[in-house]
Amino acid sequence: MLLTTRRVAALALCLTAHLCLAQAAAPPTQTVRVRGTVQSVAAGMLTVKDRSGEVVELVLPANLPVSEVFPMAMSDIQPGSFIGTAAMPQPDGSEQAIAVMVFPESARGAGEGHRPFDMLPQSTMTNATVADVVATPKGRTMQLKYKDGERAIVVPVDAPVVSFRPADRSLLVPGASVSLTAQLVDGKPTISRINAGRNGFALPY
Repeated sequence: MLLTTRRVAALALCLTAHLCLAQAAAPPTQTVRVRGTVQSVAAGMLTVKDRSGEVVELVLPANLPVSEVFPMAMSDIQPGSFIGTAAMPQPDGSEQAIAVMVFPESARGAGEGHRPFDMLPQSTMTNATVADVVATPKGRTMQLKYKDGERAIVVPVDAPVVSFRPADRSLLVPGASVSLTAQLVDGKPTISRINAGRNGFALPY
C-alpha cells in the first residue's frame, strides 16, 4: 500500500495549503522527509521502515538521482569549508552539533542560512562558511558565517561528520540507511531526492 493513509493525507494537506498561500500560479513544492532503512526494492517502488517504526511505500522514479553519504574526519573541516550542521541549543546558550555535513565545492551556497530543522524537537540547521575552527575542552568550535549573520557551533568529539557524492541505485538495497524527501505526484507519494549509506553505513540525519 502506498504510504499510510495518515501520511498521504498530511502530504495532501501540505500541498493544498501551499496552493492556497501561493501568490502566483506555481507547481507545489511542499515535501515530507522520511529517514529510515530500506525494506525492499521493486520495479518503480521503494519500501522504507522509518525511524518511528512505520513502514512506507513510495514511488521510485526512473530518473531519480541517488547520493552516497560517507564519513569524514573533523580535521577535514578547514576555514573556507561550506558546511551544514544540525544542532541543539544548550542550557548555557551555546549550540551543540548533532551532525555535520561537509558540502562538496559544487554545492557551495546551497540552503545558506539558519533555520529550524526536523531532526529532533528544537533542533536547527545552519548552512554556512567556516570562518575558523578552534579546539575546546568539549571538542571544537566552528565559527560560521552566512549571508544573514554568524554563529558559533560546538562540535563534540563524537559528533558524526559526513559528506556526499553522486552514486547510483546499487546503494538502494534492503538494510541500507536512507534519508529522502517525497511529495505527491498524481496523488502518489513520490521520492524527489534520496541519500543512502554504503555497506551498512548509517546516515546521521
